[in-house]
Amino acid sequence: MSSNPPIARREFVRATLGALAAAPFAAGAFAQDSGVIADSVDFKRLVAANRILAREDIVDAFGHVSIRDPENPRRYVMARSRSPELVEHADLIRFEQDGRSLDPGARTPYGERMIHGAIYEARTDVNSVVHNHAYPLLPFSITGRALEPMVHAASVIGADVPIWDIATKFGDTDMLVRTMDQGRDLATTLGRNASALMRGHGAVVAAASLKQAVMIAIYLKINAEVQMQAMGIGMPRGLSDREVALSRETQFSPLALDRAWEYFCARAGVEPI
Repeated sequence: MSSNPPIARREFVRATLGALAAAPFAAGAFAQDSGVIADSVDFKRLVAANRILAREDIVDAFGHVSIRDPENPRRYVMARSRSPELVEHADLIRFEQDGRSLDPGARTPYGERMIHGAIYEARTDVNSVVHNHAYPLLPFSITGRALEPMVHAASVIGADVPIWDIATKFGDTDMLVRTMDQGRDLATTLGRNASALMRGHGAVVAAASLKQAVMIAIYLKINAEVQMQAMGIGMPRGLSDREVALSRETQFSPLALDRAWEYFCARAGVEPI
């Protein structure tokens, strides 16, 4: 009987040491759950991306861009509901994949954040998503005329740009992607592609990095403008699948991607980080 108290004390010590050892991890988890967004390069670039997309007329009062949370791949970060041109670091919010906000201030989030969560859920290769309503894209979303890569810089949009119609599965709606079911259906149409159009609505872009997502979104609009102009002259000849693959590899190389990012940042008046 005299041995029981020492055994109990040893068990207590082990438990206490174990709790202390786990404390830093628990503290980190709590800090993340608090919704506090660190002042890091990833998030500075996210703010810059909002400004760039506004400057290049990809977004206006509406549209949004996100990144997969670098601290937790099952979460993502984007701004509160605000026009992209006005987004600042303080506007960034962390979200669960199903769209639940971790914002301690409970600020209003974008209504269509389910687009982002559903794509991150479906595509482990995607680390950035853009949703926009760039007007040159819209004719290709409602006419049945496919948007095809026409010029080498626009090879980043991918060989195929499918069209998603929310009415096919959900009937008449306000055309906004408000639920995870709708977001998942869009993600299914997107498939493994870099971009997709949304009938009568806009487009979505998915990429391995934020810089790539911004480049794709910009050249998706430019390609639509070029294709529309070419169709007014005659029958345009687009890039072959092989040309798309080779040109895309060049455009996504550090030489081209970093050069483009610096240029876009300069045009938007933000630091090229």
